[in-house]
Amino acid sequence: MKFAREAIASILRRFRKPELPWNLRFGAEGERAAERFVRKRLGYSVIARNFRTTRGELDLVAIDGKVVVVIEVKTRRSGDPLLAVTHAKQRRVGIAARQFARKRKLRDHPMRFDVITVLWPEGEREPLIEHIRHAFTLDER
Repeated sequence: MKFAREAIASILRRFRKPELPWNLRFGAEGERAAERFVRKRLGYSVIARNFRTTRGELDLVAIDGKVVVVIEVKTRRSGDPLLAVTHAKQRRVGIAARQFARKRKLRDHPMRFDVITVLWPEGEREPLIEHIRHAFTLDER
């Protein structure tokens, strides 16, 4: 009986997904907190989460009335999370947003780019969440 349990445990260990690094787990937790905020506090309908393309990723995509809202989420323990939304990051988000709109047939809808910062100090149960509407616009080049 002991041998069978050990054999089963050995097999299960081989198929277990490796645990994500701390920073990815922390970022994912921040994105979940941001999604709850968007749904409950802002009343938006979230239509996509972690939409990936070859050129970038969209953290959240939501609908606010008739506007498609692309939301970049930045989670930090300290400092200003907004500083991580560089011009290069905005450009990658814009490219991914265009691909998303084309794929989902939403090119005729107005699109807005917001940022949600999640500041989650060590030991705190709940984060401080800030929503920045119209955080950036895109060059049409």
